Amino acid sequence: MSRKLLFVILAAALLPGIPARAADNLNSVLAKLNTAAQGFRSVSADCKVESVTTQPIEDTETQTGLVYYDRAGKSFKMAAHIHNVNGQPVSKSYVYAEGQVKLWDGPPVDQVTTLTKLSQYESWFALGFGASGTELAEKWNITYDGDEAIDGTTTAKLELVAKDPTVRKNLPKVTVWMDTARGVSLKQVFDEGQGQTRTALYSNFKFNQRLPSDAFTFKTDGKTQFLNR
Repeated sequence: MSRKLLFVILAAALLPGIPARAADNLNSVLAKLNTAAQGFRSVSADCKVESVTTQPIEDTETQTGLVYYDRAGKSFKMAAHIHNVNGQPVSKSYVYAEGQVKLWDGPPVDQVTTLTKLSQYESWFALGFGASGTELAEKWNITYDGDEAIDGTTTAKLELVAKDPTVRKNLPKVTVWMDTARGVSLKQVFDEGQGQTRTALYSNFKFNQRLPSDAFTFKTDGKTQFLNR
């Protein structure tokens, strides 16, 4: 038997099994996330977000702060409090709850902007924090890209493409590095299209502890402007 013929026979025998093994690996990851989601109630973490724009001009913005996530049954809410932008202290927050996003710019702007009818984006805001494997599979087409260590923790690298065309138009692809044992992502890369990417890193997780009373609020006063969009 020639080497060429032997190669063809081996390829025919082995290649059909590759997609099956990949599917088995993905199913295993999703099953682990289902298990982790059962014990997930809340989490707080430090975050660092780097936004990079390459078109029409190159620009990089780095933000740091705290994030909070809370789940109670089907109810979900999250908040990000930004304390620093490009090395300068700021007071900025955004809160997602019940299909609405409230954006707060502290003094000297002192303005709250409410964005409504965003329920289809909940899977975006909830991404990688307590979402079960079943929930992810309902909203995203998922590709498992193997395991990768981040800060000494083994994570499952998942490439996600939204099934909802409206979400996909604004967010072509997301890559997440999931700690499947705890049900959180340590790293997220958002491909926002048109030369824009956003990379988020999370650390110092605190699970299922009482969240601060102001975790999902921000300070306003009589001078605060309120806008609805």
